[in-house]
Amino acid sequence: MAAERERFYECEVKRRRVRATGGYEPFWKVKSVEEALGDNDTEFRCQFCGGAVKIFRRRSREGPAAHVEHKLKSDSEYCGGCIAFINATDGRSARQSSSPVQ
Repeated sequence: MAAERERFYECEVKRRRVRATGGYEPFWKVKSVEEALGDNDTEFRCQFCGGAVKIFRRRSREGPAAHVEHKLKSDSEYCGGCIAFINATDGRSARQSSSPVQ
């Protein structure tokens, strides 16, 4: 049996907004991966733990939809939204990434 792989179809993307005092400030916005790729966003992170993710684009109509997966195994093992964390039976608790994307 093949191992189940995590797939997130939503992630956080870095955006900018105008400050009341002038200039811009960065903030993170949750978007679907398809929408983020269509908007040409370039900075992504996991919406649950803030860890780095890898983007997978849809390659064919029969293939999986565009999605993201964690880059670090340690992030996927302790991320509250991951299969590895949900299926764990050792009583671990969810935590933020050890190296979050700023």
